[in-house]
Amino acid sequence: MRFLLVNVPHPAIGSRIPDDHLPPLGLLMVGGSLIDVGHDVQLIDGDLGNTPLPRLAAEATEAGPDVVLIGHSGSTTAHPRAMELARRIKQRLPQVTVIYGGVFPTYHWREVLAQEPAVDLIVRGEAEETIRQVALALQGARPLATIAGIAYRRDGQPFATAPAPLIADLDAYRVGWELIDFKRYSYWGGKRAVVIQFSRGCPHPCTYCGQRGFWTRWRHRNPTLLAREIGRLHRVHGVEVFNFADENPSAGRKAWRAFLEALIAEDIQVTLVGSTRAGDIVRDADILHLYKQAGFERFLLGTETTSEATLALIRKGTTTSEDREAIRLLRRHGILSLATWVAGFEEETDADYWRVFRQLLAYDPDQIQALYVTPHRWTPFFTQARGRQVIQTDQSRWDYKHQVLASRRLPNWRVFLWVKLIEVAVQARPKALMRVLFHPDRKLRHGMRWYTRMGRRVWFHEVWQWLTADRRIADGPTLEAFWGAPQEGEEAAMAVPGRAAPAARPAAAASTGETAAPVHLPR
Repeated sequence: MRFLLVNVPHPAIGSRIPDDHLPPLGLLMVGGSLIDVGHDVQLIDGDLGNTPLPRLAAEATEAGPDVVLIGHSGSTTAHPRAMELARRIKQRLPQVTVIYGGVFPTYHWREVLAQEPAVDLIVRGEAEETIRQVALALQGARPLATIAGIAYRRDGQPFATAPAPLIADLDAYRVGWELIDFKRYSYWGGKRAVVIQFSRGCPHPCTYCGQRGFWTRWRHRNPTLLAREIGRLHRVHGVEVFNFADENPSAGRKAWRAFLEALIAEDIQVTLVGSTRAGDIVRDADILHLYKQAGFERFLLGTETTSEATLALIRKGTTTSEDREAIRLLRRHGILSLATWVAGFEEETDADYWRVFRQLLAYDPDQIQALYVTPHRWTPFFTQARGRQVIQTDQSRWDYKHQVLASRRLPNWRVFLWVKLIEVAVQARPKALMRVLFHPDRKLRHGMRWYTRMGRRVWFHEVWQWLTADRRIADGPTLEAFWGAPQEGEEAAMAVPGRAAPAARPAAAASTGETAAPVHLPR
């Protein structure tokens, strides 16, 4: 079969402002899985050049696919564009099967299937094996109802099968690197780059995380095989920068150390950037030299908040002293720290923001990224915040860079002002500027200057957008009224081996009949 993978252009500031773009790893993983069982696969990356949707639909039509798979790593904010593209493709190719995947449709399958007739089927959770089984069904080799991990319309009603089992062996499926032109992707200031993944999931119970439940359980790739893959991508395709997509790659110290040592043995000069927990950095104080030898130049640390009470509320599992120590240890070993801080977990006052500012200065990170709390319906934090007022009803703005929840203690404009002032004051403090201008490590100096240039552009764009383009509302609905009832009972998207998987379920009681009627998808 002819499969077309489409990465929709993303509206988020992080996609549109930087000159650099990274390839869509999730779609490449699906593509590699399909290629290896004999399917013809093509990728169109609309995010790369912000391709207008009419042109993207025309390119999809010219490709002549049997099946179109639409997805994006930022699926919540990309959803409106993904659905507009699906409708345009369906108008041109009414016989094509449109499949939709990602975190957002995994949980919002009921609404998507009820509201979007252009979508024929949704893959829920990890897709590498599920999409192979769907292909067999489309070829008439097995019934759709027997495939775990999908949702479709049965008797005209949205229906989901039981969750698919999570993939225990992440090396059983490969990334379809042949689908991209490596020369078109860059990061870290114009260097050829790709996204890589050592692990999936995270063992920590942070209440606000929209990724934890999607992956269900932490697993990792074979350390040696991934190191070899990185070495091959560097030697054969000239990739210089590897951006780790993991939520928590270092969760397993033994496996993580084995990976670092295997990559060091590859004897290549590459730049690695990623995210991890401050606690893992403190835990690994005795092997941080291996991080540096392997090529790590920056870690994003999800500090999230400088309040011990809030850290406990969101079950972060760290302390402010641990966050501060992690930044100090990274600096001692020549690795940059990018500290994220999230506004809005609680409804802060002016005094709270002043305290945040002073504590961030005490943390002394190399870089900072300020975000706004963005609750997802399938997380426990959503239940905690279900009664809070929504001030941003444009789904494309739910990207962590726009304030979406109101604060009863401060007007919206003052929250925005505090966040922007804290950002610029911490990033432009004399100590930080001196590092940007005169850091003795040339590679780190390059990374900091690139981030500073990009950050300056983003900062001014956000201010201008807030003044001219954002449409916030004063009398918005509650969070629950906007998104629907909490869904944390369905947070685990995949079935864990050894546990009884939930039964297949319809969207409403009206469609609970057990006799499966024939399912006709476009062919």
